[in-house]
Amino acid sequence: MTGKNDLTRLSNEITYHRYMLSHKKAESLYTDISMSEYIALKHISEHEGERVYLKEIADGMDITVQKASKGVRRLRDRGLVTWEHDGNGSDGTYVTITETGEKLLREQETVLKDYYGRVIEIFGEDRLEELLELLRELEDAMDGALDGKEA
Repeated sequence: MTGKNDLTRLSNEITYHRYMLSHKKAESLYTDISMSEYIALKHISEHEGERVYLKEIADGMDITVQKASKGVRRLRDRGLVTWEHDGNGSDGTYVTITETGEKLLREQETVLKDYYGRVIEIFGEDRLEELLELLRELEDAMDGALDGKEA
């Protein structure tokens, strides 16, 4: 079992790393759209012209439908997506990416590819793959701990 001092140190270190990974350093890679807007656009674009319902976006980003709605509204207002509804709207609202949204997404992907290409060169592809797998496992464990169950 981990001692109290080790648990405190590990808790603090993981909190620090989660903060650093999602803070200003990563945000500086996004100039024309935010990181969350990029994630939403990427999710929508992966459906290649198909309707993507607001609930699917919310589920894919692990946010509430209300928060997804707010984000999609910003994307729509910037002309990056269209937002429509089935029937009278009670059957759901869906989003499709526009040509402008696709162009901005491709530009952002180029920035990320260039940056992470350099990171992978320095860190190593095999090590990154291993780290990503461990991070997925860690996220599952963290979700399980929040839900009160084991991963």
